[in-house]
Amino acid sequence: MNALKEHISFQASALSLRSARNNMLASNIANAATPGYKARDMDFDREMSARIGDSPVRMSAPRHVNNLTGVGADRVQYRQPLNPSLDGNTVEMSVEQIEFSENSVRYMSTLEFLNKRVAGLMSAIRGE
Repeated sequence: MNALKEHISFQASALSLRSARNNMLASNIANAATPGYKARDMDFDREMSARIGDSPVRMSAPRHVNNLTGVGADRVQYRQPLNPSLDGNTVEMSVEQIEFSENSVRYMSTLEFLNKRVAGLMSAIRGE
């Protein structure tokens, strides 16, 4: 049974994290006009590393940009705005929409990978 769990655990963990990140990004978009709201996000690679071990994707050059700072107790980070607003809101719609779109595509890809793995397991069980 552990072999089956290990076979799909990476995609299942990734899917769970992508879902949580989509919720955060959607909350940022919904609160774009709320004064004082701080845009939240998570470092997906770091969270995956915490769940499954070392990640193959990392900042490998000093010119790579990391615009997330201030890790909270629930491992949520707050985005540093490129153009700060006067009301203290750090949500930048263009950034949030790009991040949401990219994360949604990656969520769908991860779901497709997971479906293919399950289909492969079902095929093996049936002896096809």
